[in-house]
Amino acid sequence: MDNIFFILSKLVWGLLSPTNLIILLITLGTIQLLRNKIRAAKKILIPTVVVSIMLLAYPLGDYLMHPLETRFSKPTTLPDTIDGIIVLGGGENLKISIGWDTAEIGGAGDRFIAAAILAKHYPDVPVIFSGGSGLLRFNTTTTGGDIARKLLLAVGIDEERLIIESQSRNTHENFVLLKNTLPKSDGTYVLVTSAFHMPRSIGIARQQNINVIAYPVDYYSNKAEFRQWDFSLFEHLQTLEPAWREWIGLTVYYWTGKTTEWLPK
Repeated sequence: MDNIFFILSKLVWGLLSPTNLIILLITLGTIQLLRNKIRAAKKILIPTVVVSIMLLAYPLGDYLMHPLETRFSKPTTLPDTIDGIIVLGGGENLKISIGWDTAEIGGAGDRFIAAAILAKHYPDVPVIFSGGSGLLRFNTTTTGGDIARKLLLAVGIDEERLIIESQSRNTHENFVLLKNTLPKSDGTYVLVTSAFHMPRSIGIARQQNINVIAYPVDYYSNKAEFRQWDFSLFEHLQTLEPAWREWIGLTVYYWTGKTTEWLPK
């Protein structure tokens, strides 16, 4: 069942990605034009063009991203003792790392920097990484965990402190597979992941009875006073795409019982 869920999630996202949706709608509208169905073409193309221009001109994705990123904040004071630091996969760039035979970080590389900061603050606790490969059609024996090990060593964390889980393909599998690798099943762990990804991660952790303290990193959205008309479509889509995907993920995980709260707080 988990394998079916993983495959379906990748296929459905291929259709629901905002960028892909725009291209599909433009294609559909063009087909209607070629068939001389002008009225049908206008109904598709005019709204699509209007939305595309708005996305080009203004960071609309911030309105979806900001509520996710402000749901959890870094603790103002860290606890004196914890049982480990959990770092979720996603900060490593698996395909580029394999292609160039080097350990490369991706857009969420802040996760490794945070891991180094926390590892220095808690010098005697394990650093636990969870992440395999979330790629549907990329068969390789190298996993995200293998790349993460090199990156965590590079930021100064001793190898004997590392616990690597490298089979998970999504956030639900992260925590299901982590349960058996945690030093203490009833311990307290600091959780490092992207700020927009934190609500869903916390929800799954709670569902799996793993006690975590949120330590969000890797912010995307601008606060209201910094939003401006700047005509930067690529930057706007970089915020819109993960925000839209995360709201869909929150909804699907709640519907399928992988979390008990739609938007954990």
